[in-house]
Amino acid sequence: MAKFKVAVIVGSNRRESANKKLAQALAKLGAAKADFSFAQIDDLPIYNQDHETDLAKPVVRFKAELAAADAVLFVTPEHNRSIPAVLKNAIDWGGRPWGQNSWPGKVAAVTGASIGALGTAVAQNHLKSILLSQGMQVAGGEAYLTFKDGLIDAAGTITDESTRKFLQGFVDQFLALVSRPAAAQAA
Repeated sequence: MAKFKVAVIVGSNRRESANKKLAQALAKLGAAKADFSFAQIDDLPIYNQDHETDLAKPVVRFKAELAAADAVLFVTPEHNRSIPAVLKNAIDWGGRPWGQNSWPGKVAAVTGASIGALGTAVAQNHLKSILLSQGMQVAGGEAYLTFKDGLIDAAGTITDESTRKFLQGFVDQFLALVSRPAAAQAA
């Protein structure tokens, strides 16, 4: 049986993003059950409806990555109590042009990390609301992570056992939800 394809979207364009490290660690936790590919969003032009008739190459590439995926894992920081602009821009391009929305029917999971005690709780709630409005099925599990130096090593391994077990459960729950639509289609 073929593995599920999961597009990973990191809502940060920082070189040393804690959320990119978290996304890589999550992909490693789910590697036995799914193929994870990272969708680049930092090269997408700022969304402008005037440019929908002649899509820029990065937009065409991004929409093709979404089309090839069974599900999407969003890993995002929190900027000013919401999602980062780079992530909102990617969501806008994924939903456009009219009639070519790339999001409906996809299963999504949302998580994120920050150095603060609340993790990225407010951003995650905003993001889930946006994704639901785009027709995505959003996994119900919550994973708010306080990121500390050394939590994830250079090989992408989560060093704290309780955090690793918690995140393994999050990934497993997400991939179980991804398998439901596929099982229904096969029946």
